[in-house]
Amino acid sequence: MADIWLMRHGAYEGHRPGYHAPHEAALTMEGRDQVCRSLPLPEGITAIVTSPIPRARQTATLVSHLTGLPIVATSGLLAEWRAPSIVLGRSAETYPPAYRAWRARRLAHPSLRCEDGESLTDLHNRAQDGAAFLHHTAGLHGPILAVSHTLLLGVLTRLLEGPAAFTSAARTPWPFAEHRLFTCRPATPRFGGVGRQ
Repeated sequence: MADIWLMRHGAYEGHRPGYHAPHEAALTMEGRDQVCRSLPLPEGITAIVTSPIPRARQTATLVSHLTGLPIVATSGLLAEWRAPSIVLGRSAETYPPAYRAWRARRLAHPSLRCEDGESLTDLHNRAQDGAAFLHHTAGLHGPILAVSHTLLLGVLTRLLEGPAAFTSAARTPWPFAEHRLFTCRPATPRFGGVGRQ
């Protein structure tokens, strides 16, 4: 089985602890520098896959430009947890009451959504499909680098914890532009998920 390396995007505009970035938040110059400093990549990587969210796509594009590796897929399975729109661009001290109430209940009721956000169960299911997609893509292209986001990466690496993996991932953020070997074996895709992008 070909190796899969996971990488978080570089720093982005507006980042601070507890901040839910708007979808369009772009890499900063510091983020670009972090990506450059993350090179060279582990030996043997032959291709890149990425989340479609701009900060991840920009990271993948920069890595591709600097290494000559092709980006072979962009998949929504690798997108960050879809926070409800009521918290986008906000941090903890300004979270609205509906979101605070959801946070208090999310572990006891992992299928519960806050407005238009993704539930913990939704995220876990997507991460399972994402793991199958990564293994399928590595089977086609050889060792790959997957560029994604801190919560999704944390859940991917803790799939056996189920929906509660979200909480573990939130407590231990993945550093910007850091790459790690993915060692989790995928379960059977729920929806033939390898083709869903």
